[in-house]
Amino acid sequence: MSYDLVIKNGLVILEGGEVQTDVAVKDGLIAAIGDGLVGDKEIDAKGLIVSPGMLDAHVHITDPGGGYRDEWEGYITGTAACAKGGVTSFMEMPLNQIPATFDGDSLQVKYNAGKNKLKADVASFGGLVPFNLDGGIQELNDGGVAAYKCFMATCGDRAISEDFMNVDDYSLYEGMKQIAKTGKVLAIHAENAAITDRLGEIAYKNGETSLKAYVATRPVFTEVEPIRRAILLAKETGCRIHICHVACPEGVEEVTKAREEGVDVTCETCTHYLYFETDELDAIGPVVKCSPPIRDKKAQDGLWEKLLNDEIAFVTSDHSPCTPDLKDTDNAFDAWGGISGVQNNVDVLFDEGVQKRGMSLTQFADIIAKNPADRYDLTQKGRISIGKDADFVLIKPNAPYTLKAEDLEYRNQISPYIGREIGAQVVQTILRGEVVYSQETGVTSEFSGVFIKK
Repeated sequence: MSYDLVIKNGLVILEGGEVQTDVAVKDGLIAAIGDGLVGDKEIDAKGLIVSPGMLDAHVHITDPGGGYRDEWEGYITGTAACAKGGVTSFMEMPLNQIPATFDGDSLQVKYNAGKNKLKADVASFGGLVPFNLDGGIQELNDGGVAAYKCFMATCGDRAISEDFMNVDDYSLYEGMKQIAKTGKVLAIHAENAAITDRLGEIAYKNGETSLKAYVATRPVFTEVEPIRRAILLAKETGCRIHICHVACPEGVEEVTKAREEGVDVTCETCTHYLYFETDELDAIGPVVKCSPPIRDKKAQDGLWEKLLNDEIAFVTSDHSPCTPDLKDTDNAFDAWGGISGVQNNVDVLFDEGVQKRGMSLTQFADIIAKNPADRYDLTQKGRISIGKDADFVLIKPNAPYTLKAEDLEYRNQISPYIGREIGAQVVQTILRGEVVYSQETGVTSEFSGVFIKK
Protein backbone atom coordinates (compact mmCIF):
# COMPACT_ATOMS: atom_id res chain seq x y z
CA MET A 1 0.00 0.00 0.00
CA SER A 2 1.20 3.51 -0.80
CA TYR A 3 0.71 6.24 1.75
CA ASP A 4 0.40 10.02 1.45
CA LEU A 5 3.51 10.59 3.59
CA VAL A 6 6.13 8.42 5.23
CA ILE A 7 8.60 9.66 7.83
CA LYS A 8 11.59 7.34 7.48
CA ASN A 9 14.63 6.41 9.56
CA GLY A 10 13.79 8.48 12.64
CA LEU A 11 13.89 7.51 16.30
CA VAL A 12 10.14 7.43 16.90
CA ILE A 13 8.69 7.91 20.40
CA LEU A 14 5.93 5.33 20.82
CA GLU A 15 4.02 4.62 24.03
CA GLY A 16 6.17 1.61 24.82
CA GLY A 17 9.44 3.43 24.15
CA GLU A 18 11.47 4.81 21.28
CA VAL A 19 12.01 2.72 18.14
CA GLN A 20 14.00 3.26 14.93
CA THR A 21 11.18 2.85 12.44
CA ASP A 22 9.01 4.46 9.75
CA VAL A 23 5.63 6.12 10.26
CA ALA A 24 3.06 6.37 7.46
CA VAL A 25 0.22 8.86 7.05
CA LYS A 26 -3.00 8.49 5.07
CA ASP A 27 -5.76 11.13 4.96
CA GLY A 28 -4.24 13.04 7.84
CA LEU A 29 -4.13 10.07 10.20
CA ILE A 30 -1.35 7.74 11.29
CA ALA A 31 -1.91 4.65 9.14
CA ALA A 32 1.06 2.37 9.74
CA ILE A 33 4.21 2.02 11.83
CA GLY A 34 6.98 -0.29 10.64
CA ASP A 35 9.95 -0.77 8.35
CA GLY A 36 10.06 -0.36 4.57
CA LEU A 37 6.94 1.79 4.20
CA VAL A 38 6.51 3.71 0.94
CA GLY A 39 4.81 7.07 0.51
CA ASP A 40 3.95 9.56 -2.21
CA LYS A 41 6.05 11.94 -0.16
CA GLU A 42 8.87 10.86 2.13
CA ILE A 43 10.82 12.66 4.83
CA ASP A 44 14.21 11.31 5.85
CA ALA A 45 14.40 11.73 9.62
CA LYS A 46 17.78 10.07 10.07
CA GLY A 47 19.46 11.42 13.20
CA LEU A 48 16.23 13.05 14.38
CA ILE A 49 13.76 12.35 17.18
CA VAL A 50 10.20 11.89 15.91
CA SER A 51 7.90 12.98 18.75
CA PRO A 52 4.16 13.53 18.92
CA GLY A 53 3.49 17.19 18.19
CA MET A 54 3.16 19.23 21.35
CA LEU A 55 -0.28 19.98 22.76
CA ASP A 56 0.28 23.17 24.72
CA ALA A 57 -2.60 23.23 27.18
CA HIS A 58 -2.21 26.89 28.18
CA VAL A 59 -2.02 29.57 25.47
CA HIS A 60 -3.49 33.09 25.27
CA ILE A 61 -4.39 34.47 21.83
CA THR A 62 -5.81 38.01 21.94
CA ASP A 63 -7.99 37.80 18.86
CA PRO A 64 -10.21 39.77 18.60
CA GLY A 65 -8.71 42.63 20.61
CA GLY A 66 -12.01 44.47 20.75
CA GLY A 67 -10.39 47.83 20.06
CA TYR A 68 -8.37 47.53 23.28
CA ARG A 69 -5.74 44.86 22.53
CA ASP A 70 -5.68 44.78 18.75
CA GLU A 71 -1.86 44.79 18.59
CA TRP A 72 -1.42 41.87 20.99
CA GLU A 73 -1.01 38.30 19.72
CA GLY A 74 -3.34 37.27 16.90
CA TYR A 75 -4.20 33.84 15.50
CA ILE A 76 -2.00 34.21 12.42
CA THR A 77 1.20 35.06 14.28
CA GLY A 78 0.46 32.96 17.35
CA THR A 79 -0.20 29.79 15.39
CA ALA A 80 2.81 30.47 13.15
CA ALA A 81 4.93 30.51 16.32
CA CYS A 82 3.31 27.22 17.31
CA ALA A 83 4.25 25.69 13.96
CA LYS A 84 7.85 26.87 14.21
CA GLY A 85 8.09 25.61 17.78
CA GLY A 86 6.65 22.12 17.27
CA VAL A 87 3.25 22.86 18.85
CA THR A 88 0.66 21.21 16.62
CA SER A 89 -2.34 21.95 18.83
CA PHE A 90 -3.15 24.05 21.86
CA MET A 91 -5.80 24.88 24.41
CA GLU A 92 -6.76 28.54 24.10
CA MET A 93 -7.55 30.46 27.26
CA PRO A 94 -10.82 32.44 27.52
CA LEU A 95 -8.91 35.72 28.12
CA ASN A 96 -7.29 38.23 27.11
CA GLN A 97 -9.42 38.65 23.98
CA ILE A 98 -12.35 41.04 24.01
CA PRO A 99 -14.99 39.80 24.54
CA ALA A 100 -13.72 37.19 26.95
CA THR A 101 -15.18 33.73 26.29
CA PHE A 102 -17.97 33.40 28.84
CA ASP A 103 -21.11 32.41 26.90
CA GLY A 104 -22.29 31.04 23.59
CA ASP A 105 -22.13 34.35 21.71
CA SER A 106 -18.59 35.19 22.81
CA LEU A 107 -17.44 31.67 21.95
CA GLN A 108 -18.80 32.15 18.43
CA VAL A 109 -16.94 35.46 18.20
CA LYS A 110 -13.75 33.54 18.92
CA TYR A 111 -14.48 30.89 16.29
CA ASN A 112 -15.23 33.63 13.74
CA ALA A 113 -12.03 35.50 14.58
CA GLY A 114 -9.91 32.41 13.95
CA LYS A 115 -11.55 31.34 10.70
CA ASN A 116 -8.90 30.68 8.02
CA LYS A 117 -6.16 31.97 10.34
CA LEU A 118 -4.94 28.77 12.07
CA LYS A 119 -1.64 26.97 11.49
CA ALA A 120 -2.27 24.71 14.51
CA ASP A 121 -5.40 23.00 15.82
CA VAL A 122 -7.14 24.85 18.65
CA ALA A 123 -9.36 23.60 21.47
CA SER A 124 -11.11 26.22 23.57
CA PHE A 125 -11.48 26.94 27.26
CA GLY A 126 -14.71 28.54 28.37
CA GLY A 127 -14.54 30.98 31.24
CA LEU A 128 -16.06 30.66 34.69
CA VAL A 129 -16.78 34.19 35.90
CA PRO A 130 -19.22 35.59 38.49
CA PHE A 131 -21.57 36.85 35.75
CA ASN A 132 -22.12 33.68 33.68
CA LEU A 133 -23.70 31.38 36.25
CA ASP A 134 -27.19 31.83 34.79
CA GLY A 135 -26.84 29.72 31.64
CA GLY A 136 -23.40 30.70 30.38
CA ILE A 137 -21.69 27.52 31.54
CA GLN A 138 -24.17 25.35 29.65
CA GLU A 139 -23.96 27.54 26.52
CA LEU A 140 -20.18 27.05 26.47
CA ASN A 141 -20.60 23.31 26.84
CA ASP A 142 -23.11 23.25 23.98
CA GLY A 143 -20.72 25.34 21.89
CA GLY A 144 -17.94 22.77 22.14
CA VAL A 145 -15.45 23.99 24.73
CA ALA A 146 -12.99 21.32 25.82
CA ALA A 147 -12.74 22.61 29.40
CA TYR A 148 -13.29 25.63 31.64
CA LYS A 149 -10.97 28.16 33.28
CA CYS A 150 -11.27 30.46 36.27
CA PHE A 151 -9.05 32.84 38.22
CA MET A 152 -8.85 32.92 42.00
CA ALA A 153 -6.32 35.76 41.58
CA THR A 154 -7.46 39.23 40.57
CA CYS A 155 -7.66 39.61 36.79
CA GLY A 156 -9.28 41.65 34.06
CA ASP A 157 -9.79 45.36 33.47
CA ARG A 158 -13.02 46.52 35.08
CA ALA A 159 -13.11 49.50 32.71
CA ILE A 160 -13.75 47.01 29.88
CA SER A 161 -17.26 45.58 30.23
CA GLU A 162 -16.57 42.32 28.38
CA ASP A 163 -13.21 41.55 29.99
CA PHE A 164 -12.55 38.50 32.15
CA MET A 165 -13.14 38.56 35.91
CA ASN A 166 -11.95 36.43 38.82
CA VAL A 167 -14.34 34.34 40.88
CA ASP A 168 -15.29 34.82 44.50
CA ASP A 169 -15.75 31.74 46.66
CA TYR A 170 -19.47 31.47 45.95
CA SER A 171 -19.01 31.77 42.19
CA LEU A 172 -16.31 29.10 42.34
CA TYR A 173 -18.55 26.77 44.34
CA GLU A 174 -21.62 27.28 42.16
CA GLY A 175 -19.57 27.16 38.97
CA MET A 176 -17.96 23.88 40.03
CA LYS A 177 -21.41 22.38 40.61
CA GLN A 178 -22.50 23.35 37.10
CA ILE A 179 -19.25 22.25 35.42
CA ALA A 180 -19.38 18.91 37.25
CA LYS A 181 -22.62 18.20 35.36
CA THR A 182 -20.81 18.61 32.02
CA GLY A 183 -18.09 16.13 33.02
CA LYS A 184 -15.42 18.56 31.82
CA VAL A 185 -12.39 19.86 33.71
CA LEU A 186 -12.13 23.23 35.44
CA ALA A 187 -8.59 24.66 35.18
CA ILE A 188 -7.77 27.09 37.97
CA HIS A 189 -5.33 29.97 38.42
CA ALA A 190 -4.75 29.54 42.14
CA GLU A 191 -3.41 32.58 43.96
CA ASN A 192 -4.93 34.32 46.99
CA ALA A 193 -6.25 37.58 45.55
CA ALA A 194 -6.78 39.48 48.80
CA ILE A 195 -3.30 38.84 50.17
CA THR A 196 -1.29 39.24 46.95
CA ASP A 197 -3.17 42.42 45.97
CA ARG A 198 -2.56 44.01 49.36
CA LEU A 199 1.09 42.98 49.56
CA GLY A 200 1.59 44.43 46.09
CA GLU A 201 -0.05 47.73 47.07
CA ILE A 202 2.16 48.03 50.16
CA ALA A 203 5.35 47.31 48.23
CA TYR A 204 4.40 49.81 45.53
CA LYS A 205 3.67 52.56 48.07
CA ASN A 206 7.00 51.81 49.75
CA GLY A 207 8.79 52.54 46.48
CA GLU A 208 9.71 48.98 45.56
CA THR A 209 10.35 48.57 41.82
CA SER A 210 12.32 45.34 41.32
CA LEU A 211 11.15 41.97 40.09
CA LYS A 212 12.67 40.42 43.21
CA ALA A 213 10.38 42.62 45.29
CA TYR A 214 7.43 41.63 43.10
CA VAL A 215 8.17 37.94 43.73
CA ALA A 216 8.21 38.64 47.49
CA THR A 217 4.65 40.00 47.31
CA ARG A 218 3.38 36.61 46.07
CA PRO A 219 4.91 34.17 48.60
CA VAL A 220 4.54 30.41 48.32
CA PHE A 221 1.67 30.15 50.81
CA THR A 222 -0.47 32.40 48.58
CA GLU A 223 -0.39 29.59 46.01
CA VAL A 224 -0.79 26.72 48.48
CA GLU A 225 -3.83 28.13 50.30
CA PRO A 226 -6.09 28.57 47.23
CA ILE A 227 -5.01 25.17 45.88
CA ARG A 228 -6.28 23.66 49.15
CA ARG A 229 -9.50 25.67 48.92
CA ALA A 230 -10.08 24.56 45.33
CA ILE A 231 -9.49 20.93 46.26
CA LEU A 232 -11.97 21.18 49.14
CA LEU A 233 -14.63 22.59 46.83
CA ALA A 234 -13.86 19.90 44.26
CA LYS A 235 -14.46 17.25 46.92
CA GLU A 236 -17.76 18.91 47.78
CA THR A 237 -19.01 19.32 44.21
CA GLY A 238 -17.45 16.37 42.36
CA CYS A 239 -15.91 18.72 39.81
CA ARG A 240 -12.79 17.55 37.98
CA ILE A 241 -10.10 20.20 38.45
CA HIS A 242 -6.65 21.08 37.17
CA ILE A 243 -4.28 23.56 38.80
CA CYS A 244 -2.53 25.75 36.24
CA HIS A 245 1.10 26.93 36.21
CA VAL A 246 2.17 25.72 39.66
CA ALA A 247 5.38 27.58 40.56
CA CYS A 248 6.32 25.82 43.78
CA PRO A 249 6.78 22.17 44.80
CA GLU A 250 4.60 22.76 47.86
CA GLY A 251 1.65 23.35 45.56
CA VAL A 252 2.34 20.12 43.70
CA GLU A 253 2.41 18.28 47.03
CA GLU A 254 -1.16 19.42 47.76
CA VAL A 255 -2.30 18.05 44.40
CA THR A 256 -0.50 14.73 44.89
CA LYS A 257 -1.96 14.31 48.37
CA ALA A 258 -5.48 15.05 47.14
CA ARG A 259 -5.15 12.67 44.22
CA GLU A 260 -4.04 9.91 46.58
CA GLU A 261 -7.24 10.61 48.55
CA GLY A 262 -9.32 10.07 45.41
CA VAL A 263 -9.85 13.64 44.21
CA ASP A 264 -9.85 14.03 40.42
CA VAL A 265 -7.14 16.71 40.30
CA THR A 266 -3.99 17.26 38.23
CA CYS A 267 -1.54 20.11 37.81
CA GLU A 268 0.89 21.63 35.33
CA THR A 269 3.99 23.75 35.56
CA CYS A 270 5.48 25.98 32.88
CA THR A 271 8.68 25.95 30.90
CA HIS A 272 9.78 29.26 32.41
CA TYR A 273 9.52 27.97 35.99
CA LEU A 274 11.83 25.13 35.01
CA TYR A 275 14.30 27.45 33.29
CA PHE A 276 14.56 30.82 35.09
CA GLU A 277 15.02 31.64 38.80
CA THR A 278 14.40 34.73 40.95
CA ASP A 279 18.01 35.91 41.22
CA GLU A 280 18.33 36.46 37.45
CA LEU A 281 15.00 38.19 36.84
CA ASP A 282 16.09 41.81 37.33
CA ALA A 283 19.00 41.34 34.94
CA ILE A 284 16.52 40.14 32.29
CA GLY A 285 13.85 42.74 33.02
CA PRO A 286 10.02 42.87 33.01
CA VAL A 287 9.81 40.67 29.90
CA VAL A 288 10.15 37.76 32.35
CA LYS A 289 7.41 38.93 34.76
CA CYS A 290 4.54 36.50 35.23
CA SER A 291 2.04 35.31 37.80
CA PRO A 292 2.55 33.19 39.85
CA PRO A 293 6.10 34.54 39.89
CA ILE A 294 9.30 32.73 39.01
CA ARG A 295 10.68 31.49 42.31
CA ASP A 296 14.15 30.65 43.60
CA LYS A 297 16.56 27.86 42.63
CA LYS A 298 15.32 25.62 45.44
CA ALA A 299 11.75 25.84 44.13
CA GLN A 300 12.97 25.18 40.58
CA ASP A 301 14.89 22.09 41.68
CA GLY A 302 11.80 20.91 43.55
CA LEU A 303 9.62 21.31 40.46
CA TRP A 304 12.04 19.26 38.36
CA GLU A 305 11.97 16.54 41.03
CA LYS A 306 8.16 16.51 41.01
CA LEU A 307 8.04 16.50 37.20
CA LEU A 308 10.48 13.62 36.84
CA ASN A 309 8.48 11.75 39.52
CA ASP A 310 5.27 12.06 37.45
CA GLU A 311 3.54 14.28 40.03
CA ILE A 312 3.12 17.09 37.47
CA ALA A 313 0.92 15.95 34.60
CA PHE A 314 2.31 18.21 31.90
CA VAL A 315 4.22 21.37 31.04
CA THR A 316 2.77 24.41 29.25
CA SER A 317 4.02 27.77 28.00
CA ASP A 318 1.28 29.97 29.49
CA HIS A 319 2.02 32.04 26.40
CA SER A 320 0.63 35.42 27.46
CA PRO A 321 2.09 38.13 25.23
CA CYS A 322 1.42 41.85 25.10
CA THR A 323 2.77 44.91 23.28
CA PRO A 324 6.36 46.01 24.06
CA ASP A 325 5.28 49.24 25.77
CA LEU A 326 3.61 47.22 28.55
CA LYS A 327 6.99 45.64 29.37
CA ASP A 328 9.08 48.78 28.84
CA THR A 329 9.12 50.13 32.39
CA ASP A 330 11.61 50.52 35.19
CA ASN A 331 8.97 49.51 37.73
CA ALA A 332 8.22 45.80 37.70
CA PHE A 333 4.91 46.38 39.45
CA ASP A 334 3.66 48.43 36.48
CA ALA A 335 4.62 45.84 33.85
CA TRP A 336 2.21 43.38 32.23
CA GLY A 337 2.51 39.95 33.86
CA GLY A 338 2.89 37.44 31.07
CA ILE A 339 5.62 35.64 29.13
CA SER A 340 5.84 34.93 25.40
CA GLY A 341 6.96 31.33 25.21
CA VAL A 342 4.94 29.04 22.92
CA GLN A 343 7.68 28.92 20.27
CA ASN A 344 10.28 27.63 22.76
CA ASN A 345 8.47 24.88 24.62
CA VAL A 346 9.79 21.89 22.73
CA ASP A 347 13.43 22.86 22.23
CA VAL A 348 13.93 24.19 25.78
CA LEU A 349 12.15 21.25 27.43
CA PHE A 350 14.03 18.71 25.33
CA ASP A 351 17.35 20.34 26.19
CA GLU A 352 16.65 20.91 29.89
CA GLY A 353 14.76 17.66 30.49
CA VAL A 354 16.12 14.98 28.18
CA GLN A 355 19.64 16.24 27.49
CA LYS A 356 20.55 17.81 30.83
CA ARG A 357 18.54 15.80 33.36
CA GLY A 358 18.14 12.38 31.77
CA MET A 359 14.38 12.45 31.24
CA SER A 360 13.31 9.49 29.10
CA LEU A 361 11.96 10.20 25.64
CA THR A 362 8.73 8.49 26.61
CA GLN A 363 8.23 10.79 29.58
CA PHE A 364 9.09 13.78 27.41
CA ALA A 365 6.34 12.80 24.95
CA ASP A 366 3.94 12.20 27.83
CA ILE A 367 4.41 15.67 29.33
CA ILE A 368 4.17 17.57 26.05
CA ALA A 369 1.49 15.52 24.31
CA LYS A 370 -0.13 12.42 25.79
CA ASN A 371 -0.97 13.70 29.26
CA PRO A 372 -2.65 16.97 28.25
CA ALA A 373 -4.58 15.14 25.50
CA ASP A 374 -5.81 12.59 28.04
CA ARG A 375 -6.68 15.18 30.69
CA TYR A 376 -8.81 17.25 28.34
CA ASP A 377 -10.22 14.27 26.41
CA LEU A 378 -8.73 15.32 23.06
CA THR A 379 -8.84 11.77 21.83
CA GLN A 380 -7.23 12.28 18.41
CA LYS A 381 -4.17 13.98 19.84
CA GLY A 382 -1.13 13.17 21.91
CA ARG A 383 0.25 9.85 20.62
CA ILE A 384 2.07 8.32 17.70
CA SER A 385 -0.45 5.52 17.34
CA ILE A 386 -2.46 4.16 14.41
CA GLY A 387 -5.69 6.08 13.91
CA LYS A 388 -4.55 9.24 15.72
CA ASP A 389 -3.99 12.58 13.99
CA ALA A 390 -0.65 12.61 12.19
CA ASP A 391 0.87 15.37 14.35
CA PHE A 392 4.65 15.25 14.69
CA VAL A 393 7.61 17.37 15.70
CA LEU A 394 11.04 16.33 14.41
CA ILE A 395 13.78 17.32 16.85
CA LYS A 396 17.51 17.54 16.22
CA PRO A 397 19.27 16.68 19.48
CA ASN A 398 22.61 18.09 20.60
CA ALA A 399 22.27 20.98 18.17
CA PRO A 400 22.77 24.22 20.11
CA TYR A 401 21.70 27.57 18.71
CA THR A 402 21.21 31.05 20.17
CA LEU A 403 17.69 32.47 19.92
CA LYS A 404 17.43 35.87 18.23
CA ALA A 405 14.47 38.22 18.21
CA GLU A 406 14.14 37.90 14.43
CA ASP A 407 13.68 34.12 14.86
CA LEU A 408 10.34 34.69 16.61
CA GLU A 409 7.04 34.50 14.74
CA TYR A 410 5.18 36.48 17.40
CA ARG A 411 3.47 39.72 16.41
CA ASN A 412 5.68 41.42 19.01
CA GLN A 413 9.15 39.86 18.98
CA ILE A 414 9.85 39.90 22.71
CA SER A 415 10.77 36.90 24.85
CA PRO A 416 12.97 36.18 27.88
CA TYR A 417 14.60 33.34 25.90
CA ILE A 418 16.21 35.79 23.43
CA GLY A 419 20.00 35.53 23.68
CA ARG A 420 19.89 32.13 25.35
CA GLU A 421 21.69 29.13 23.91
CA ILE A 422 19.21 26.27 23.48
CA GLY A 423 20.71 22.82 22.95
CA ALA A 424 18.19 21.26 20.54
CA GLN A 425 16.30 22.38 17.43
CA VAL A 426 12.86 21.86 15.94
CA VAL A 427 13.56 20.75 12.36
CA GLN A 428 10.02 20.07 11.09
CA THR A 429 6.47 20.27 12.37
CA ILE A 430 3.69 18.21 10.77
CA LEU A 431 -0.01 18.81 11.40
CA ARG A 432 -2.38 16.05 10.33
CA GLY A 433 0.12 14.94 7.69
CA GLU A 434 0.92 18.41 6.34
CA VAL A 435 4.30 20.05 6.87
CA VAL A 436 3.51 23.36 8.58
CA TYR A 437 7.16 24.23 9.33
CA SER A 438 10.58 23.14 8.16
CA GLN A 439 13.96 24.74 8.66
CA GLU A 440 14.47 24.79 4.90
CA THR A 441 11.25 26.51 3.88
CA GLY A 442 10.02 28.19 7.07
CA VAL A 443 6.41 28.37 8.24
CA THR A 444 3.75 27.34 5.75
CA SER A 445 1.60 29.96 4.07
CA GLU A 446 -1.38 27.61 4.38
CA PHE A 447 -3.94 27.78 7.19
CA SER A 448 -4.69 24.11 7.77
CA GLY A 449 -5.54 24.32 11.48
CA VAL A 450 -9.08 23.81 12.78
CA PHE A 451 -11.01 24.43 15.96
CA ILE A 452 -11.55 21.23 17.93
CA LYS A 453 -15.08 21.19 19.34
CA LYS A 454 -16.05 18.78 22.09
